[in-house]
Amino acid sequence: MSNQKQEAIFEAAMQLFAERGYDGTTVPMIADKAKVGAGTIYRYFENKESLVNSLFTKCVLQFSEAIRSNFPSETNVREKFTHIFNRLFEFARHNVNAFRFINSHHEGHYLNESSKKTFNDFLDFIIELIEDGKERGVIRSLPSCALIALVYEPIVKLVQLMETGELTYTEELVKELEESFWNAIGIS
Repeated sequence: MSNQKQEAIFEAAMQLFAERGYDGTTVPMIADKAKVGAGTIYRYFENKESLVNSLFTKCVLQFSEAIRSNFPSETNVREKFTHIFNRLFEFARHNVNAFRFINSHHEGHYLNESSKKTFNDFLDFIIELIEDGKERGVIRSLPSCALIALVYEPIVKLVQLMETGELTYTEELVKELEESFWNAIGIS
């Protein structure tokens, strides 16, 4: 597949899956949006499930790379949190469709073992930081999934508010948000 066609198919699929969900999206819809024939999609992907799994893995790996890029491995937990928060927020702002797609499909019944492993490997990276912080006494001893929800779910909502124009992005706002989120999970 030419890179341009592949990217057009992935972009169209990502938008439609994020907006309409897996069950509400058909291969002909994707083909129409990507401006390719449905047969072209089937030449490269066995079926819609194969396409969604390829796309999911691609998006999670991009998300993971954004978080892990220049990760401050030799610093304290607070600095690592700041890095992850800022990278997560920037990825979500600049890759809105990918961010929405990951959030709406990470528990999909159609995900294969490889896709689930890619997602869980990424999640394990975050959980390791949380567990390290709990062991050091700088992160609250709540279940890791609860701590992730305290930070992650509000970021999803904040990105939505910025998309609709109800909230305006500024560096000062992000700095204050990061401080607030740390205060929610960190121990002074």
